[in-house]
Amino acid sequence: LYLDLDRFKHINDTLGHPAGDELVRQTAARLQHTIREVDTVARLGGDEFALILIDIRDIRAAEDIAERLLQKLQEPFKLIDDQVFVSASIGIALSAEAETDADDLLRKADIALYEAKKNGRGRHQVFAGDMDDLLLRKRKVETELRKALDGGTGIGLAYQPVFAANGKTILGAEALIRWGHEVHGALPAAQFIAIAEERGMIGQLGAWVLQEACRFAVRTELPWLAVNVSPLQLRDAGFAEQVASILADTGLAPQRLQLEITESVLLENSDASRAALAALRQSGIGIVLDDFGTGYSSLSYLRRHAIDKLKIDRSFVRLLDGEGNAAAIVKALIDLAVALGVDVTAEGVETEAQKILLVAMGCRQFQGYFLSPPLEPGQLLGLSGLASPDDVVPAAARA
Repeated sequence: LYLDLDRFKHINDTLGHPAGDELVRQTAARLQHTIREVDTVARLGGDEFALILIDIRDIRAAEDIAERLLQKLQEPFKLIDDQVFVSASIGIALSAEAETDADDLLRKADIALYEAKKNGRGRHQVFAGDMDDLLLRKRKVETELRKALDGGTGIGLAYQPVFAANGKTILGAEALIRWGHEVHGALPAAQFIAIAEERGMIGQLGAWVLQEACRFAVRTELPWLAVNVSPLQLRDAGFAEQVASILADTGLAPQRLQLEITESVLLENSDASRAALAALRQSGIGIVLDDFGTGYSSLSYLRRHAIDKLKIDRSFVRLLDGEGNAAAIVKALIDLAVALGVDVTAEGVETEAQKILLVAMGCRQFQGYFLSPPLEPGQLLGLSGLASPDDVVPAAARA
């Protein structure tokens, strides 16, 4: 078994390394007390452990032990003055009778662990043969992404404008990361961002995106520019300071930057994320809730985090042309935004009929291929119709 604590870095960053060291010690003790006397537990480094189970007849027996370990680690840990709840992920590999290569067995368990974390953490995963090729491809992409980040090659930003109701006035734009892979071509952002999150590169990648976007915004007359932020970035205790430093370096006013977060940030409701959002918003940066309507946010979460804008997810906008209750849902979301005194943007607007209906519902900001696809920096700089910052009145000021 290959065991790794989930989000261990977050505990180190928020509670300090002494608390992290104590968590590792207590974890080792719990593992030792949970396994059988004939089994062995060894720390591989950091928050990673290997467990060697003897006389396991079938995979079900190994899974039963893995489940007991996961349940034991879900009990609260007492760290100095804090009570902390953690989870772990476990990869399982079973040795065949003729197989005696310990390194290969550990490698397979590591591959299974990688899959367990990708599938949601806090669970176990048994190694399967097809995982080998999949992991090799991911590791290759990971290596190439690191090279691209370090060398500044292949990675760039496109910018999709957000329009006013007249379909001509540009109110702002969203920065979208692009990676032109030399072999695979343009890779979907969701694919390599997920790898960056899994392999601890999202901080470096996110900082690069923010730096490039702010540099570009200074060259434009855009009233604001939006940048997507990973939940992992918000958990970093130094994220708000990092953003402030980038704004100072580039000379961009905080009021011209918007940070887009997902509903998972609100649901997680961690102290670090909450503190970061409060500090960012207090500095004048706008906080935007992206893909609104697809998660499980409640009014209490929205009220607690003081969001400046909601973006209605494209999955609802796409259904406006057809039958069903999509129109009623979108109207309710727009009315909710108005009641909260925040702006609302409809994303994924693909037809004129969708835009007309959204205008009638009270929506005032629109984004989608019907109006404009994502543009290269030079293309956006060449567009006319940019709104003056004075023309963009926040919803709170209109109320």
